[in-house]
Amino acid sequence: MFVDTHCHLTMLNLEPYAGSLDAALAEARQCGVSKFMGISVDLDDHIALSEIAARHADVGYSVGVHPCEDVDVMQRATVDYLVELAQAEKAWALGETGLDYFHSTAFIAEQKACFARHIQASQLVKKPVVVHTRSAKHDTVDIIRAEKSTHGILHCFTEDWETAKAVLDCGYYISFSGIISFKNAQDLRDVAKQVPLDRLLIETDSPYLAPMPYRGKSNEPKYVPYVAKALSDVYDKTLEEIAFITTQNFENLLKQK
Repeated sequence: MFVDTHCHLTMLNLEPYAGSLDAALAEARQCGVSKFMGISVDLDDHIALSEIAARHADVGYSVGVHPCEDVDVMQRATVDYLVELAQAEKAWALGETGLDYFHSTAFIAEQKACFARHIQASQLVKKPVVVHTRSAKHDTVDIIRAEKSTHGILHCFTEDWETAKAVLDCGYYISFSGIISFKNAQDLRDVAKQVPLDRLLIETDSPYLAPMPYRGKSNEPKYVPYVAKALSDVYDKTLEEIAFITTQNFENLLKQK
C-alpha cells in the first residue's frame, strides 16, 4: 500500500468524478493508496482540509503558508497561531513552507522569517515541517541548520546530492514526485540512488507534475504508484518493497518526537 505524502486535495481536477473528491479518493484506494496528506498553501486551507480529514480516516493534513503566498498572509502565520492550528489530531505537519526565489525575489526576508516560524512551531508541537525550495537551496539549508530543525520533509526533491546530504544530515526525509519518472530526469535519479532507503518518501504534489505516462495531464493521488515504480527501478527493488519502505518511513516520521 502506498502513501501520498503531499497532495493538494482542495485543488484537484474533479471533473472525471462529477465533482466528488470522495470518488477521487476511492479510486486512489483502488490503486493501492492507503493514506493521504492534504497540503495547505494558504493559512485558511486548514478549514476545508480538516473537514475532508473528518470524513476520511486515512486523510490527514498540514497547516501553514506557501512561500509564494501574499506577504500579508505570511505575516499572519505567527508561531502562536501555527501552534494553535497544529494542535488538531489530524494536523500531521506544518507547511508547506520554505523558500521560492524562482517566482519572486521581492520578499526574501519575509519568506525567510515565515519559514523560521514554521520550524519553530513544528518544534513546539513535535510534528514535521514540510519544506518547499526552488532556486533557494543554500538559504533553505542554512535556515534548517540555524533553527536546528531535525524533523521534516524536503518535498518534491529536484536538487543535487550536496543539498540532499545536507538535509539528510539534519535528520530530514526526502520526498520524490512524478519528476523522478521523467525521461530527462536521469541526474535526479542518480541523486535519488544515494538517498538511504529509510529516508525515502513518495508524493504526487497533485494536481501538478503527473508522472509518466501521464505527464502533462492533471495529477491526482491515484498516480502515486507510478512514482514508486520509478524509484523501484532506481533502487532495483520490487514495487511492493518500495511501497512497504515508504509507507513505514511515513509512519516513522509521524511518530517521531
